Amino acid sequence: MLSFPNAKINLGLHITEKRPDGYHNLESCFYSVGWTDVLEIIESDKLTFTSSGISIPGNPDSNLCLKAYNALKKDFDLPSVHIHLHKVIPIGAGLGGGSADAAFTIKLLNEKFNLKLSPSQMEDYIRPIGSDCAFFIQNYPRYCYNKGDQFEDISVSIKGYYIILVYPAIHVSTGEAYAGIKPQKPVIPLKEVLEQPVSSWKDTLVNDFEDGVFARYPVLATLKQTLYDKGALYATMSGSGSTVFGIFEKEISVEEIFPSEYLVWSGFLQQ
Repeated sequence: MLSFPNAKINLGLHITEKRPDGYHNLESCFYSVGWTDVLEIIESDKLTFTSSGISIPGNPDSNLCLKAYNALKKDFDLPSVHIHLHKVIPIGAGLGGGSADAAFTIKLLNEKFNLKLSPSQMEDYIRPIGSDCAFFIQNYPRYCYNKGDQFEDISVSIKGYYIILVYPAIHVSTGEAYAGIKPQKPVIPLKEVLEQPVSSWKDTLVNDFEDGVFARYPVLATLKQTLYDKGALYATMSGSGSTVFGIFEKEISVEEIFPSEYLVWSGFLQQ
């Protein structure tokens, strides 16, 4: 069976407070986009994982897809499978690609072996694997809070707008992103900002990570300005970086705008 785990972007991101457990509470809106990996699961004599496309760092035995399989294996008599992941979404780019791969593994196994898990049950299985994994189970725009693993429905749609995502081959570590962050509540609640037209977001829809990350990697600030210069209604960094995206009213050509070593995805938003 095949599935296509998709990336997400953050529409606004506020670090609101430091938690007693050392993590941070945040608020954001996760929004699905059409940049996808390819995931295949077939029955096999033994549990195996392989990958192609973008090289995945680390030990393959600790891949999030295998962690998702093992989370279900504890409670279900799953047969052995071979999992193959063709990696297209850049890694460590603020797009949630690895989290999507894990969540889609849960969904694919649920469908393939008729486990009859509800969406909320699948979210409970995947949540311990990564803070934003649970979003990809239902995979529609959600307001997220706490560690980014709790969700509420939110009425926001940018369906039909054209989006360009640019990954400039820069890896921003979590530690770098949080360095210098001073948690605080936003002046205007995120939900109120998202109720306004996209054309008004430029000065009000903020990613708290931008100031610190842009200071370390000025090229990201240049990318954001380039998107505005090309007519974006709104442009920002996604998550903790380093992908920068722009939202446009109509399709524009991205050829010759960005250096060849950058990864670029563009398309119309479908939800």
